[in-house]
Amino acid sequence: MIEQTPEGRRAFILANTRQQAPPHTPELVLHLADEITPIWKMTEEALEEIGLPPPFWAFAWAGGQALARYILDNPHIVAGKRVIDFASGSGIVAIAAARAGAAHVLAADIDAYCGAALALNAPANGVACDYTSADLLDAPPPLADVILAGDICYEKPLAARVMAWLGEVKAAGATVLIGDPGRSYFPREGLVKLAEYQVATTRELEDQEVKKTAVWSLPG
Repeated sequence: MIEQTPEGRRAFILANTRQQAPPHTPELVLHLADEITPIWKMTEEALEEIGLPPPFWAFAWAGGQALARYILDNPHIVAGKRVIDFASGSGIVAIAAARAGAAHVLAADIDAYCGAALALNAPANGVACDYTSADLLDAPPPLADVILAGDICYEKPLAARVMAWLGEVKAAGATVLIGDPGRSYFPREGLVKLAEYQVATTRELEDQEVKKTAVWSLPG
């Protein structure tokens, strides 16, 4: 049983991942797992709860890689602005925003392991990002200039809830960008495609070793 404290989570991540560069953002380094099944099982055992979703913080998912790539290549989108990385996972998108010159970056994810991963990954890339475990979907749109969200449509009820919330965020005046590799529940209608990438991944995570992944915006 892993001690469920920031120190315990940090130790678990350090023991079960290694620092490596995601394929589509080679200028970044993250603590990532090499295989999903062992760390997934260990996470369930550590939390004494079977049936948990995959440890999103332990992998660089295709949507996040694409969104991070887009932000690094188009830093003007976040430079000098308040940015929130929703469902942050490993923190790859938050770190990209900080590297691109955002004035403040908040990584939001309800999984406390994401906070521990970010606490390792942000300094490794020479940046600082704040973290919250609060469920932003339960609150009014936050104060932010840009909301970034990668890989949010892997489950139908959650996808509908998140997209509705992002619509409210957009109506409140924020720029909203989404990274998605063509997941079944991603609603392309009414969105604007900004870029498309071929993102290397693994069949442990996806149905293909290279995923065609796009970055989308919510129109004004």
